[in-house]
Amino acid sequence: MPQDQIFFPMGALALLTFLVLTLIPFRRFRSAFAGETAAADYKFGESAKVPGHVSIPNRNYMNLLEMPVLFYVVCLMLHQAGRVDATFLTLAWVYVGLRIGHSLVHVTYNHVMHRLALFATSNFVVGAMWALFFWPLVG
Repeated sequence: MPQDQIFFPMGALALLTFLVLTLIPFRRFRSAFAGETAAADYKFGESAKVPGHVSIPNRNYMNLLEMPVLFYVVCLMLHQAGRVDATFLTLAWVYVGLRIGHSLVHVTYNHVMHRLALFATSNFVVGAMWALFFWPLVG
């Protein structure tokens, strides 16, 4: 299998991160123009005056910069070790799909249990990728 195939799910997750990033100023400006918030409400991050629908994209963006770091690292390790195969590529796409689902739930209807199920499952998938990477090395 071409080892570079692992870059496609990595790129898809990076694209999702950039898309969520674009929501932050969109929702903040819309909120400011509607008179819900003022510039001072963002001076030290987001004040308590910032409504949830405005702060959620920022929180989702932070989520996309936390656990996915482990995804990016294991993908680079797989590529470097020449171990990208159908199993790892499938797991990588499943992870990206779950993160897309998590972001969609988070920035739309934000049902906590739906979001949690997607988030927890994605963490399990990336953990499985790490375990499967190291399994042959310790065996």
